[in-house]
Amino acid sequence: MTEGVQRPGTFGVDRSEGFGERLLGVLLDRAHEMPPQLIAPLVAEEVARVGGRDLSILLQDYEQMLMVPLPGRGLTVGDPEPVEGSPAGEAFLRRRTVEVPGEGAVRMYLPLLDGSDQIGAMAVTLDSVDDDDRRLLRRLAGLVADMIVTKDAYTDLFFQARRRAPMSVAAEIQWSLLPPLSMTVPQVEVAGILEPAYDVAGDSFDYALNGDILHVAMIDAMGHGLDAATMATVAIGAYRHTRRANTGLSQVYAFMDKAINEQFGHDHFVTAQMMCLNIGTGRLQWVNAGHPAPLLIRDGAVVDRLESPTTLPVGFGGEQPKVTERVLRPGDRLLCFTDGLIEEHQAGGEQFGEEQLIEWTNRVVREQTAVRAVVRALSHALKQERGGTTSDDATMFLIEWRGGDADHLAVLD
Repeated sequence: MTEGVQRPGTFGVDRSEGFGERLLGVLLDRAHEMPPQLIAPLVAEEVARVGGRDLSILLQDYEQMLMVPLPGRGLTVGDPEPVEGSPAGEAFLRRRTVEVPGEGAVRMYLPLLDGSDQIGAMAVTLDSVDDDDRRLLRRLAGLVADMIVTKDAYTDLFFQARRRAPMSVAAEIQWSLLPPLSMTVPQVEVAGILEPAYDVAGDSFDYALNGDILHVAMIDAMGHGLDAATMATVAIGAYRHTRRANTGLSQVYAFMDKAINEQFGHDHFVTAQMMCLNIGTGRLQWVNAGHPAPLLIRDGAVVDRLESPTTLPVGFGGEQPKVTERVLRPGDRLLCFTDGLIEEHQAGGEQFGEEQLIEWTNRVVREQTAVRAVVRALSHALKQERGGTTSDDATMFLIEWRGGDADHLAVLD
């Protein structure tokens, strides 16, 4: 290159390593080969460089009731903290930093966000906090979350920390099937929850955001135990296979139906609901195969049921289903649920029913705003209202459509 000539875009740019870059860069440089158990001591050392101490990493348990401290060298491990009413729980649910002043110190709780999936919170104590500390620690928490999710694919450490009760084999299978429990982009947010967390078997959900199209499926396999979990596994696998082949909803149903029928015979079935939402326009399409109709929530209340022609459950060889369409308004929410949520009843008693579900939904959405918080609060309130037990799987999935675009995220400030 001719002396004195600079490449475009490099004029005046300082590319030397600063303190913040080095702090995060050490973690990035070592992340590829770092064993999962060494994340904690390295993060504790990095936190100490900004004057922090008493580092704790708290993960949500499978029932979403507790924030459970991760054990490990360099970590402060105390008792689990309730999600409801604790600083760690607030950081987790609200996706924001919470600062608790103490005697000559500040305890910071930072959300652990992998992309937008909330996995827990990171807590650290500093003598004082300024904006530089907040920025560095927020970014460090994001990197820690990414590492936990990545390493979780080949270790049991995080699973064991989150598990607070014995888990059935069927539930192990179902949890391994699930995508992240929540996902957020500017145009749309989703969140789901499964009950009973440690004994779920036939219920599952799946979603994928491909370009401007959000694909969603919710299923409920007949029965319970391993048979139901196996059927759910085949149904979700068939759904993903056809979704990734860019087939229409009617073809998705037909392929799932064939897969269940050929594998399990004519006396087994899976109820299902498949949706496609254009997150740019709000155009919603869906197919119902024996599933409860979703509820439309608008302006803080349930205003409608998304009724549609229904075909036979997957596995029974139903006719080609009719695809129903509707255009949503910005801010609309869709609550999808399995029948275990409304059919639960004590022996000899009445079913819980959809009217009570609607009543409780209206009550919760008046008290909560965040999508994840609504799903969690509603699921726990309904479980308590049904007597604190769940004899059948009871699953919810909430979608909020906002509209707009995300182009600003690809532009440097």
